[in-house]
Amino acid sequence: MKAKTRFLLGTMMVGALASAAPSVWASSHREAPGIAGMPRVDATDFYMFRSYEAGRAGYVTLIANYSPLQAPYGGPNYFALDNDAVYEIHIDNDGDAKENLTFQFNFDSALVEGGKGKTYNIGGTTVSGPLRQAGQIGTAANDPNINETESYTIKMITDDRRKGKVSNVTKIGGGGGTTFVKPIDNIGNKTIPNYPDYAKSHVYNVTIPGCAQPGRVFVGQRAEAFAVNLGEVFDLVNLVPLQGASNPAYPQYNTTSPFAGGMVQNRANDDLIGKANTTSLALELPISCVTGTGNGVIGAWTTASLPQAQLRDPSPTYNGTTRQGGALVQVSRLSAPLVNEIVIGLKDKDLFNAARPTQDGALATYVTNPVFPALLDALFRTAVGATSNIAPSNFPRNDLVTAFLTGIPGFNQMKTVTGSEMMRLNTGVPATPRANQNVFGVVAEDLAGFPNGRRPGDDVVDIELRVAMGALCHDLPLGAELGVPGAVENTPSDNVNLKLCGSTSEASRAAAPVGQAAFTDGAPTSAAELLDVFPYLNPPIAGSPQMGG
Repeated sequence: MKAKTRFLLGTMMVGALASAAPSVWASSHREAPGIAGMPRVDATDFYMFRSYEAGRAGYVTLIANYSPLQAPYGGPNYFALDNDAVYEIHIDNDGDAKENLTFQFNFDSALVEGGKGKTYNIGGTTVSGPLRQAGQIGTAANDPNINETESYTIKMITDDRRKGKVSNVTKIGGGGGTTFVKPIDNIGNKTIPNYPDYAKSHVYNVTIPGCAQPGRVFVGQRAEAFAVNLGEVFDLVNLVPLQGASNPAYPQYNTTSPFAGGMVQNRANDDLIGKANTTSLALELPISCVTGTGNGVIGAWTTASLPQAQLRDPSPTYNGTTRQGGALVQVSRLSAPLVNEIVIGLKDKDLFNAARPTQDGALATYVTNPVFPALLDALFRTAVGATSNIAPSNFPRNDLVTAFLTGIPGFNQMKTVTGSEMMRLNTGVPATPRANQNVFGVVAEDLAGFPNGRRPGDDVVDIELRVAMGALCHDLPLGAELGVPGAVENTPSDNVNLKLCGSTSEASRAAAPVGQAAFTDGAPTSAAELLDVFPYLNPPIAGSPQMGG
């Protein structure tokens, strides 16, 4: 695939460092002390990519996941979202690190039958039922066996999220209106025998204010798609993070020089896929309606906010356990994966969650002088046979700033360059069909992948490990894809050095002694294991039968 963009070699906007902010590595699961106690508003992953479903070439999909580490059997209440919170997906289409469009989700839970819920005659006494379901649930609207409903509205806000113009996103068909229904979580196969079809009935075609084309929305439980060896990574990286012997099931990870004692790609190394669910807020939007007057590159992030004041009610009811009031305060924020977990210092993790992209300069040191590569050096210098520091030595880390905070000039850099932590997507790069996607995205010549946006099948952990250790300091086979004059694919002329780590190609390479090593956590992913239709993430794992039962 050839991008219809021209790669401009030259100055990499060093001046942007002054206002740059943190952003490398991470999907967010309990990543900050404050948010760890508020799982319903904890953003876990954010995806943004050109839609690759057949017939949807003119669309971009954004998926914001919340409520991490959901055990499929986590009843009886499962994982409703917070009725007091405001969940938002923000889009900047001109590069000033301020939202031009915000899609705001507000949720409401209610008991049926006038707020009393399903009742039973027990020995002549009317008693309220204890479960969310009173029998088997199908696909019918107003299903009589549903005891508790969860609905939501979506508002589109133009310009500032709190002061801009507010319009309603409306349903197409089904009587129209502004209220959408969130499906009940996957309680089990007896309660919901055909969960995929049940969930599909909650995918809505919608009218986007001011847009001639319709969009789509889905909010509901999905299976985790984030591949990560979570326990070992946080246990001082309790593994040798280099690619070992090949696994034929995952050929894209193969290397010509496997590391003896390194990681073999295996689903058993994964702590989330096949074991946990999450809750997704998914939007599919016409590209023409989100790019504005910019250059076709958009930046996006997701946030959750709560009222500033909270008083606990000593006599709680279903309709309220607390009294809320005051201005909305942002408590969660996410765009690029694993930023807050292993980039931001512990003392500033909650501050990062509260910050807007325009405020990211205050935390820029975490990107320009990252700690994580130094930790890998301390842990693995001897294990990999090195006699000196293996962490990149180019400070400030302009390679990380370019990849994650400003975008690459001529590729996914926005019209105005403002250093800030946002997911950036060049909407002019065509989507790669699912069958042809490479888990390593841009560095593997798949320009539609991470860090040009993020698809569910991108192995962001491995990509970020490699980028952190200096992959962008070395030659990359991207000349033909990025339009470098004279570059021919699969020839030496295709290799290009971005000179992000030094003024010459030689100096850039020397700054990252292990920048070409195949770093990995051994937890593989593959787009082929996921859906190729909206909302792309797989249906959630059922709470019953028990996994392995």
